[in-house]
Amino acid sequence: MTPLEKVLAETRRYDHALLDFSAREHNGAIELVIEMKNRGLGLHTYYAPVHQRDIDHPQFAWTFQRYLYDCMHDYLVEMFIHTPQSRDERP
Repeated sequence: MTPLEKVLAETRRYDHALLDFSAREHNGAIELVIEMKNRGLGLHTYYAPVHQRDIDHPQFAWTFQRYLYDCMHDYLVEMFIHTPQSRDERP
């Protein structure tokens, strides 16, 4: 099984109400891909590198789950339109 196939196999173990998970090869590396099921919202796609040492690790399934959840958190936080720290003025 190639590294990409191994990561894709892990992504298929997860089904989420709002998000789709996949993986791709990009510039010789593997990337986790997270995107909204509703593509019509116009939100960006989240890409995160999956390192070869993690793919080769015997506990890959567990480390992948933690990484996936961390990436989901980051992706959802990036969707904020405004926060108290925003520099723009709100009406």
